[in-house]
Amino acid sequence: MYLYFVRHGESYVNLRDWDGGNTDEGLTPLGQRQAAALAAWLPGEIPALDVIYASTMRRALETATPIAHAYNLPITPDDRLREVGNNRLDHSPWPNDDLPEYGPYWGSERPFAPITPTRPDGESLMHFRVRIGHFVEEMIERHRTQKVLVVCHGGVIELAFDHMFNIGPFRRCEVWSKNTSVACFEYVEHPLRETWRLHFHGRVEHLQTLEKTDGRGPGVREVIERLGD
Repeated sequence: MYLYFVRHGESYVNLRDWDGGNTDEGLTPLGQRQAAALAAWLPGEIPALDVIYASTMRRALETATPIAHAYNLPITPDDRLREVGNNRLDHSPWPNDDLPEYGPYWGSERPFAPITPTRPDGESLMHFRVRIGHFVEEMIERHRTQKVLVVCHGGVIELAFDHMFNIGPFRRCEVWSKNTSVACFEYVEHPLRETWRLHFHGRVEHLQTLEKTDGRGPGVREVIERLGD
């Protein structure tokens, strides 16, 4: 199995001056152009996919839509792919119009404490790790010989790395994913080898075309600088 992870395009909640709290926002105009550029570029790198999964949050679904059109595939929404803190302890999602606010500490600082302390049944970083691990392991069972694309969030990609690399609860390194970047893992079925093979992470070549194809948008340098927000 080849498992591809894509972070969503730039959303309003990614903006440095965003003061609206944790809400389910869609893509900015730049994010929409990023998603369109990715959808135009990706089939040249990955000619065929078998299935596309996406987080049930707007910014991920809006990113997945042009990709699904490019491959003529449906989107399979999955609540387990939502960003950290947006699900309960039992992994069920909070309503998108009633998302909890994050606490004053980073999840990796207190991995066993609720990410959203005002909700007593909110998840911790470790609960988040479990739901991402559950998703990854299910992909092995359901799509063992296929190519799977997952459109999700930066935190989901980070915890997928933790699961595959078997990282403990106290993380010491961030895995940073820029908006619409692509990562690729291969599941290796060999009893004497590692289970996973990382082929690449953080590919954003498609963004180099934005300046040429869309004169309304910022230049490439500004796009790259804003990607990590």
